[in-house]
Amino acid sequence: MRKTLILMLLICCSGLTKAQIRTDSMMIENHSRSFHYLPSSKPKASLVFILHGSQGDGMQIRKYGSYEPTKKFEELATKENILLVFPNGYKRYWNECRKTANSAANHENINEEAFFGQMISFFKEKYQIDDKKVFAVGTSGGGHMAYKLALTMPEKFRAITAIVANLPDTNNLDCIEKQIAKPVMIINGTLDPINPYQGGEVKLGSTVNLGFVRSTDRTFDYWAKLAGYKGEPTLEKLPDNDPNDNKVIEKYTFKEKKKPEVTLLKVIGGKHDYPNDIDVYLEAWSFFMRN
Repeated sequence: MRKTLILMLLICCSGLTKAQIRTDSMMIENHSRSFHYLPSSKPKASLVFILHGSQGDGMQIRKYGSYEPTKKFEELATKENILLVFPNGYKRYWNECRKTANSAANHENINEEAFFGQMISFFKEKYQIDDKKVFAVGTSGGGHMAYKLALTMPEKFRAITAIVANLPDTNNLDCIEKQIAKPVMIINGTLDPINPYQGGEVKLGSTVNLGFVRSTDRTFDYWAKLAGYKGEPTLEKLPDNDPNDNKVIEKYTFKEKKKPEVTLLKVIGGKHDYPNDIDVYLEAWSFFMRN
C-alpha cells in the first residue's frame, strides 16, 4: 500500500512538472506570435530567452534530437529565480540581420523588436521580472537573433550568448546598429559545415540560403572593439571532460573593470552542435552572472 502511494505521488508530481510549461501569444502588426515559458514563483526574476535555430521552434530547442539540452538549466531556474522563455520564430525562422536570407520572416520584414519588447513588458506586468536582468541565448539562427537583439535593442538586454553563429558579413547586414557595447559570449565549432568558422555562405540544404557571414574571429573582434578592448585576449584551455568526442575547447576572454566581458569558446573539432565538455546553457548563465 505504501509503495503504491509513493508511486502515485511520483506520477502526480511528474505530471505537475510537465504541465508547468505555459504557452501564450500576442498580436504584433497583424501577426500572431507565440511563446512558451516556465514561470517563476517569485518576483524580481531574471528573464532568459532561449532562441531556436532556423526551421525549429520553441519546444524543439528544449528537446534537441534525442536529449534535452535545457534540462539542467531548467532545474537551476527554480533555485536561482529565472523565468525561461522559448519563443517561436515566424514560420520557423527569425527576421535577424541577414539581408539576403530567403525566409518568410525576412521577406515580410517581421518586427522582432516589437515582439521581444512586448514579451518583456508582458513578463514585467504579469510576473514582476527584473527588467534590468534580461538575457538571450540562441543557437544557429537563434544565435543570429541574439546578435540582432544586442545590435538593435541593447538597452533591453543585459548580455547575450550566441552558439554556432557568426555575424552577417558587412554586405549582408541590414540592421541599424546602435553600437552599444554589451557582454557577448560566442560558442563556435571550427569544423562547422553550416556556420563556417572561417566565414562564408550559410546554406540549409539546396533551397534555403541565408547569405554570407563573417569569420568567428571577425565576429569576436567586432564585439571586443565595440567594448574598447585592444591587444590580445586571455587564453584558457578548458578541461577535456569527454575525450571520446574529439573536441577540445579554448576560451578567449577580454575582461577589464568597467568594461563588458567578451568571450569566445573555440570548440576545436566542433561542428554545428553542442560540445560534450560543457553544458552550453549553464556556461551561458555563468557568463550572464559575471556581467
